[in-house]
Amino acid sequence: MVSKEQRRRQLAREKYERQQQRRAQQRARARRRSIIAGAVVAVVVAAVAATYASVGLVGTKSSAAAASSTTPTAASPTSTAPDPCAKAAPGSPGTKQWKQPPAMTIDTKANYTMDLQTTCGDISLKLDAAAAPHTVNSFDFLAAQGFFDHTKCHRLTTQGIYVLQCGDPTGTGSGGPGYKLPDENLGAFGKKNAQDVVTYPAGTVAMANSGPNTGGSQFFLVYKDSPLAPSYTPFGTISPAGMKVLQKIAAAGESSGQGDGAPNATVVINKATVTRS
Repeated sequence: MVSKEQRRRQLAREKYERQQQRRAQQRARARRRSIIAGAVVAVVVAAVAATYASVGLVGTKSSAAAASSTTPTAASPTSTAPDPCAKAAPGSPGTKQWKQPPAMTIDTKANYTMDLQTTCGDISLKLDAAAAPHTVNSFDFLAAQGFFDHTKCHRLTTQGIYVLQCGDPTGTGSGGPGYKLPDENLGAFGKKNAQDVVTYPAGTVAMANSGPNTGGSQFFLVYKDSPLAPSYTPFGTISPAGMKVLQKIAAAGESSGQGDGAPNATVVINKATVTRS
């Protein structure tokens, strides 16, 4: 027969065991919450990094920065707003490729301007031959070959970074001239370390890439200050009139509704020319 003292001890032990079980369950739930929270943070970090990857920028494969807290209003994919751009001139992009970058022919002490006659208006770029000689030399060569003529600007970003990307004759974000260019002028905005973040100011024209020293023909036009790793060769600036054209394109939004897609505006470079002055 169980005594009262033995019964009391048994009940106390059972109560203690129940308390320990509840505490173990609480600790397990806390661990699960921590794991889930960690996974969410990892996903967010990965998403941010993917957003600021190049322009795949830009080919976009850059390491990137925190998104801006303010973003311009973009038209939705189903927007019925009229296309702000005119019909493209007759013609189609070229398909010629080159195995090697062109021989250096520009004068790095001279002034060069690249004029983009687009369906949305003319965009004039002042090129910096002294700071980015290989890049400017390549653009001088490609423009003379008609490489940019009849090509679409295939990407517009309206969240976090604010750029229009052009220069791909395939219009897919993966095309180029067949050769690669070295990175140049990466310290233009104060830092060179790819782990840092700098501001590419509105009015900058820079090279897209898919990693170090992989520039080709794709470039991006910054229409609003954008945080990026200093991994993209800045090689010129956009004229005030060209900025107005960019703002018009940006105001029409992009096709995905997610802040990164094809422009709703039909942006085609009818003709690109580089002139020395």
